[in-house]
Amino acid sequence: MLDRAVIDALFPAGLPEPGHWERHYPQRQLPEGAEVTRFGPSPTGFVHIGGVYVATIDRDIAAHSGGVYLVRIEDTDQSREVEGAQTQFTRAFDYFGIPSDEDDEHGSYGPYHQSARARIYLSYARELLRQGKAYLCFATKDELADITARQRAAKIPTGYYGPWAIWRDADPATVQAKLTEGAPYVVRFRTPDNAAGQRVRFTDAIRGELEHEANRNDTVVLKSSDQSPRLPTYHFAHAVDDHLMRVTLVIRGEEWISSVPLHLQLFDALSFEPVTYAHIAPLMKQIPGGKRKLSKRTDPEASVDFYIEAGYPAEAVLYYLRGLANGRLADLPLHEALATPIRLDQCGVAGPLVDLVKLEDISADYLATLPGHQVLDAVRTWAGQFDPDLATVLDAEHALALRALAVERDGVDNPRKDLRKWSDFRPAYGFFFPQLFIPLSGPADARLIPLGVDATIAASFAHDFAEGYQHRDNPQEWFNQVRELAAKHGFAPNTKEYKKNPNAYPGSIREASQLIRVALTGSTRSPDLHAITQALGAAEVLRRLHALAG
Repeated sequence: MLDRAVIDALFPAGLPEPGHWERHYPQRQLPEGAEVTRFGPSPTGFVHIGGVYVATIDRDIAAHSGGVYLVRIEDTDQSREVEGAQTQFTRAFDYFGIPSDEDDEHGSYGPYHQSARARIYLSYARELLRQGKAYLCFATKDELADITARQRAAKIPTGYYGPWAIWRDADPATVQAKLTEGAPYVVRFRTPDNAAGQRVRFTDAIRGELEHEANRNDTVVLKSSDQSPRLPTYHFAHAVDDHLMRVTLVIRGEEWISSVPLHLQLFDALSFEPVTYAHIAPLMKQIPGGKRKLSKRTDPEASVDFYIEAGYPAEAVLYYLRGLANGRLADLPLHEALATPIRLDQCGVAGPLVDLVKLEDISADYLATLPGHQVLDAVRTWAGQFDPDLATVLDAEHALALRALAVERDGVDNPRKDLRKWSDFRPAYGFFFPQLFIPLSGPADARLIPLGVDATIAASFAHDFAEGYQHRDNPQEWFNQVRELAAKHGFAPNTKEYKKNPNAYPGSIREASQLIRVALTGSTRSPDLHAITQALGAAEVLRRLHALAG
């Protein structure tokens, strides 16, 4: 073991002792049973929807227990940091309403970026070295690769442990010689001597009692000495930070279960009270023959930006995610489910499936309950970022937009549900706006082909309808205009009559109505025709009818 003076000389002068940090970050004064949770995204990639899923649970449990939820950016792997990732974190947390309770301006347990906490980690790494619970390792990449190759050839577990840990029990004089020549080194945790072959039992807040093979590897806790700033590995940083930030509950993906034995060893070596772990099942995707984890590389819906850019309302997504976490919440009305606490003991151990069809149904049901002005405000906010042309139109046609949204929504028992996300607004409602609607190019327009009505008859019908058009308030009186004119132009009074002798008619009243529908909306599918005319106004109705007439 190295002398204390040698160890201390490896660290900056004036580096605080661990006791300084213990006093600087005192125990939180919280009610009994309060949980302090944290979400630790890494800027080595963008936020997965599973991250929002976990953060939602984190925040919910902290809030309902009277505790604290914090976001800690785990940016110690700076070589792999993705440009723009941290900005995307903020965008995601803001959109889904899951901001941290603390940050560098409003929190006493920061900094909240691990890269800004380097001095803290150095204090604790130095203490481990002083106590002989860590050591300097000068093994080169080639030496480590050779160790791995020989282990594989021998068909034994790979890693830096036991006799393969070539610097674990190195003579202090040899270590000093390496230091003198300036060789780079890492600091490794000295795994307890009795770890090999042992089993570790621990209680998971979701899965109950678990057992796993004890960690045998002498894990790196401080990265290479030739790096600046000198940063820790994730395993060491998380142990120090969770302790000093006084985190009590760590909710994370099930892939971290195998790391619990190492983390418990680190807590023990540092004389920290271990946190409670809850390992949550990952979100899954249905594929032919089974299911797999939702992947950011292959599944667009895995990215948080997919939901933001498409304009899924945050409330609907959160409601859906809460239902995946606790099935009972999916049976509650949306607002009740959002207010009801999530329970870890009701989280399943099998990964729930992400079903976009189900999410869109939930979203459509939710949006159908919102008043038009609230929908318009949300669409305008979304369009300002993702559809500037639509935003310009909405600003110019605010009253028309509200009239359009009222069609088959206001004052009806079964409101329209063709709006599932904000990006649906243009395809569902765009035809209402003269700036967005493309009028027919005449009776031969391709949009009329499915109706099978002769172009000459279609033009004559539209011309006569426009010439005698009366913008009536009463729906039945308005439709009687269509019915009477259709009879004059030889259309069958109903589909049944038309089918009896199709060669005797240019179509039925259905086809005649559809001519008007396509002229006004560009499609054979639309809301109630009379309601559309009321929203458009007489002048715009006539403009579109004349376009059909040619």
